Amino acid sequence: MLDQPLDQPLAKVERLRVEFETRDGTVVGVEDVSFDIKPGETVCIVGESGSGKSVSSLSLMRLVEFGGGHIAGGRLLFDRREGGVVDLAQADTNLMRHIRGNEIGMIFQEPMTALNPVFTVGRQLTEGLRLHMGMTRAEAEARAVELLRQVRIPEPERRLKQYPHELSGGMRQRVVIAMAMACEPRLLIADEPTTALDVTIQAEILALMNRLKRETGTAVMFITHDMAVVAQMADRVVVMYRGRKVEEGPVEEIFANPRHDYTKALLAAVPKLGEMRGRPDPEPMRLLGVEDQDLRPIRGTDEPLLQVRGLVTRFPVKGGFFRRTIANVHAVEDVSFTLNKGQTLSLVGESGCGKSSAGRSILRLVEPLAGEIDLDGLDIMKLDADGLREARRNMQMIFQDPFASLNPQMQLVDQVAEPLRNYGIASGSEITDRVAHLFDRVELPRSFLRRYPHELSGGQRQRVAIARALALNPKLIVADESVSALDVSVQAQVLNLMMELQAELGLSFLFISHDMAVVERVSHHVGVMYLGRIVEMGPRQAVFENPRHPYTQALMKAVPIADPHRRKSEKDLNFKPIPSPIHPLDYEPAPSEYEEVEPGHFVLTTDSGY
Repeated sequence: MLDQPLDQPLAKVERLRVEFETRDGTVVGVEDVSFDIKPGETVCIVGESGSGKSVSSLSLMRLVEFGGGHIAGGRLLFDRREGGVVDLAQADTNLMRHIRGNEIGMIFQEPMTALNPVFTVGRQLTEGLRLHMGMTRAEAEARAVELLRQVRIPEPERRLKQYPHELSGGMRQRVVIAMAMACEPRLLIADEPTTALDVTIQAEILALMNRLKRETGTAVMFITHDMAVVAQMADRVVVMYRGRKVEEGPVEEIFANPRHDYTKALLAAVPKLGEMRGRPDPEPMRLLGVEDQDLRPIRGTDEPLLQVRGLVTRFPVKGGFFRRTIANVHAVEDVSFTLNKGQTLSLVGESGCGKSSAGRSILRLVEPLAGEIDLDGLDIMKLDADGLREARRNMQMIFQDPFASLNPQMQLVDQVAEPLRNYGIASGSEITDRVAHLFDRVELPRSFLRRYPHELSGGQRQRVAIARALALNPKLIVADESVSALDVSVQAQVLNLMMELQAELGLSFLFISHDMAVVERVSHHVGVMYLGRIVEMGPRQAVFENPRHPYTQALMKAVPIADPHRRKSEKDLNFKPIPSPIHPLDYEPAPSEYEEVEPGHFVLTTDSGY
């Protein structure tokens, strides 16, 4: 044990160096990184994928050793409740087992991998309480219910008996937070805890963490690449780049006066809600260090390309001994809109609002129950299998997760060439030339043609998915959350790329997203979805600057803004829980009726449940 001064930081990382052994030799993950965390303080570690921010947190938990790394130098000092200051880098396994979960809690990025799929939520929550706190089963269960209530999970007693796969992403993340907070740790490490969540759930979880921090005095080490979240949460910011710390300071100072070029570039790449005020048309973002940018607004045309009328999609819920249909999930309910040539229409809303189902229904990847879909004069709903295959040349999709939509066993050149071969558009060397040209278009080096998906970063994989969608020169591209999992600067580059291609090729995008700042940047028109219906629809400027439906207003309120002076408090966020979209078989919903509040700007008047 080490002597303990009075104003001791809770955790102190001194000159940390972490190395990974690979087949090509030693790789340094983190080099010479130092920072400290005081009691009750939130320190945000920011940087992009591969900057070493997660490695730093895993080192503090001594979990990095389980991922093939080892701490090659430096000290990790931690002030324990009783027992003074200990260097975690030298601690033995038994001591680390006691500290993990009990004194240092961790919230992992992907809740589905952090939870065990074969145990109930209750069993996983009570395990740590019984192990570290010596509680009886009944005491641990009572405490687990209280924890779930604290993280605002409805019907906590029922949730304890459920398995992780029965909960939504936001619910699972709340369970992981409840597990991390269970033993009231002195330090909470949160590794990208809100990256994959909806705006409203993210806002609630950030407010929840702030509240728990205030009530328990827990210090928080918050790892993220989202600068708006940093502005909402941080007291101090540590900026990391390629395994090194490049800048550190109070949050107001970092945002108002960034010194390092990388910090400046990071802040420039963040789309901020409200920065498109007064501009009717979308325009690419101005990125630092990128010359020859075409920043002209993209007008598009007033000529309709896609007209959707009364689209309804429902999924059967089966149950009982004979697996009969006992109810329906009303995923898309009476949705109508028009998308013009060369323009972008965005569908926004939370998980489960039906926006992805609407996108898939339009391409008939999911069969709609009713409605009309007219793509440039062609009635998509009346096509047989051959006609639909032919029509798909003109409509393509970019999926949310490029790793899942690319084949891990095929080289990239073959994956991008596949649509060309399928439709017999080109053959032989002509195919390779066209694929190489497509790689140029999405700004990927031609040396990547022979690579496999696992050899690329997330942003590069997404560019391959865009290249493949462009291979057939489609008129319509449905982009389903296509930038939500990317780093800030990569996201900005991919968005700019999509807008440049739109201006050049006259593409129309149906852009599905829950990121309001991104939607404001790219859209001509916006439809806000809630429980399968569009509750508000109109030109982007009208919807963003004059939101009229209470749900749109709540959604706007939830968006964190990349400005530490404009933080949201928990009292701003009074979201109603989303009712179930599952209805009995005889349920007949009312048709959607709209009021035109200003030219082209429509608000739902039918009761949408919000």
